[in-house]
Amino acid sequence: MLVRRLSECPEFISGDKAFLREILHPDKAPVSLRYSLAWARVPAGTATAPHRLEHSEVYYILQGRGVMHVGAEVCEVGSGDTVYIPPVEPQFIESSGPDELVFLCIVDPAWREEIEVVQL
Repeated sequence: MLVRRLSECPEFISGDKAFLREILHPDKAPVSLRYSLAWARVPAGTATAPHRLEHSEVYYILQGRGVMHVGAEVCEVGSGDTVYIPPVEPQFIESSGPDELVFLCIVDPAWREEIEVVQL
């Protein structure tokens, strides 16, 4: 069994300007997984930079309100919502509520810096 505590996962700013903590990643933990799992936060009134990944991604919204942009589609999201983002689709998320937006990110196969293209 492996237990990861969020408080023990270092926070860093990702290429798309989200605050991330990698919870599980096959390159960084003794786990047999194809995917990676990260915890993310976007402060109120801000947004991630438009970007795209070579692989599919799933966001599960834990708290806050946001506006998700995937390709030409735009949708309001909130706690309990799940968003599937197809490979290579341009994407970004805005934190639209009074509190920060917090969500989990699953990337399959696992996220690596070289699969992400940020459009600043």
